[in-house]
Amino acid sequence: MAEMREPIESGVPDHVQYLHPLMKKNYGNWKYHDRPRPGVLHHVAHNGDQIWTVRAGTQRQMDVYTIRTLCDIADKFAEGHVRFTTRSNIEFMVSDVAKVAPLCDALTKGGFPVGGTGNSVSMISHTQGWLHCDIPGTDASGVVKALMDELYEEFIHEEMPNRVKLSTSCCEINCGGQADIAIIMQHTKPPRINHDLVANACERPTVVARCPVAAIRPALVNGKPSLEIDESKCMCCGACFPPCPPMQINDPEFSKVAIWVGGKNSNARIRPTFHKLVASGLPNNAPRWPEVGAVVKNILRVYKQDGKPWERMSDWIDRIGWPRFFEKTGLPFTKYHIDDWRGARATLNASTHIRF
Repeated sequence: MAEMREPIESGVPDHVQYLHPLMKKNYGNWKYHDRPRPGVLHHVAHNGDQIWTVRAGTQRQMDVYTIRTLCDIADKFAEGHVRFTTRSNIEFMVSDVAKVAPLCDALTKGGFPVGGTGNSVSMISHTQGWLHCDIPGTDASGVVKALMDELYEEFIHEEMPNRVKLSTSCCEINCGGQADIAIIMQHTKPPRINHDLVANACERPTVVARCPVAAIRPALVNGKPSLEIDESKCMCCGACFPPCPPMQINDPEFSKVAIWVGGKNSNARIRPTFHKLVASGLPNNAPRWPEVGAVVKNILRVYKQDGKPWERMSDWIDRIGWPRFFEKTGLPFTKYHIDDWRGARATLNASTHIRF
């Protein structure tokens, strides 16, 4: 038998080898860039070289047919070089402006809308959903598909006060990250335990250790080893379900969807911010989630009308205040919207801005 080679512990492959030749030549030496139209970036180097980048929306989880279709478009209409963004958009690079329009037409005709640049609604960053994750309360990919169908016009046009980043998360662990608008699944009841199956299916010490708030402890139920939950501590995160499926957290009635707004990762103009809860208890109504879509579109409509140029959503809310935000959007304000986390600090030291 041939000897197996030793694994090469080199980490992520060097991305430079995959760059377009003009990008590699002028790496870090760009004079300026602009946007000739939504979805198209134009970079000019100090030596006069120019390159156009066409961005198109794609789904995060793609089948082989879709990948081959995108590669065929890259070979035929672009110059064979593509890259994916952090929000699952695909970008094609060309060095000739004459190739931009045919490329845009081919992508649109193939079902891949060109847009997502500048002051537009970007493609939604989302978690794995039912395909890979073991604790989702909903399917993030389905929510993204339903929402982007309704936000198509905002993706292909640049009509927002500033860029709008959205995310979806299948549970409160929030793998989707901070975003201007985040759609997050919330379990509102502690897990229901099938005590007859715990001893056969669960490694109890692992389940106990996995709980972030120490709400689970071993117990003896009906003479069998099992687990019990201190419901006064449980925050219904669902982290106990993967190592122990008999601790069922999903519930068609009590697993709801919540909307959070005002988060951002960038440090431009103001420091990064956490998003805040503005709507909760929305039904997990697959496959189109109409109630969630209605709330998101309403928030975007008000922000589009009332925001000043270059205000991110958090900037807009800081300017008008939370009372006016709830008044303008018509969303109900309840005691659950009050930020009473006692461990928070005024700034969270999350900024690189100089403070005295």
